[in-house]
Amino acid sequence: MRSDAKAFGRFNKYFSFLINGRIVAFSCLSLVDRVKLAMKNICPLCSGEAKLFYEETQSYFRCSTCMGVFVDKKDLIDRETEKEVYKQHDVDTDDKGYRKFVSPITEAIVKDFSPKAKGLDFGAGRSKIIWAILSEKGYKIKNYDPLFHKERALLEKKYDYISSCEVVEHFYNPYKEFVLLKNMLQEKGKIYIMTDLYDDRDFSSWYYKNDPTHVFFYTKETFLWIVKEFGFEGVRVEKRLVVLY
Repeated sequence: MRSDAKAFGRFNKYFSFLINGRIVAFSCLSLVDRVKLAMKNICPLCSGEAKLFYEETQSYFRCSTCMGVFVDKKDLIDRETEKEVYKQHDVDTDDKGYRKFVSPITEAIVKDFSPKAKGLDFGAGRSKIIWAILSEKGYKIKNYDPLFHKERALLEKKYDYISSCEVVEHFYNPYKEFVLLKNMLQEKGKIYIMTDLYDDRDFSSWYYKNDPTHVFFYTKETFLWIVKEFGFEGVRVEKRLVVLY
């Protein structure tokens, strides 16, 4: 009877060792999984899986589906701070350098549409530079900006063309914003975007990421995904100018 009890005791001790070992192993595995999870994120444009791409003052993830690069949600600045940064931007619509900078958009619109066409500058900023230049040429274009020109009724109308100069890289929710832009576009309409595309250059030295309000970076592959997802006919990329049609 005693030998049976001893045998059971040894078995119970060995069994407890196995159980505890499994618990420790499971805990370690869970920790590894948590680390892996922290190194992944969900793309705010296509909802694809994104892996940690670069870390500095902010963490950046790159999507394996649309190939976009975006800032981790925890590193996004609040809207008031964002607004203060925008207030530092140039607002002199007479400045020749500023006019030249936005000229890829204004010249493309003048080439593609007559002054009778209905347009919207989405993300016009304080300066309304696109409006200023096109108005001089007789174009009728409206301005919308979520911080400086909040006429939301404009978002319920349709337009022949929409301009968006140095705006899309600020989108916290790019999928939602592109749904809105596409819905506002007339059939055969065009969206004129200016942004600096990421092209696999050295990200650590890329100036465009240094602005804390730049939170989503596009590649040519990203815009090809946008064309397919939102039902555009195609896209034309000319340096910083991107035209969706």
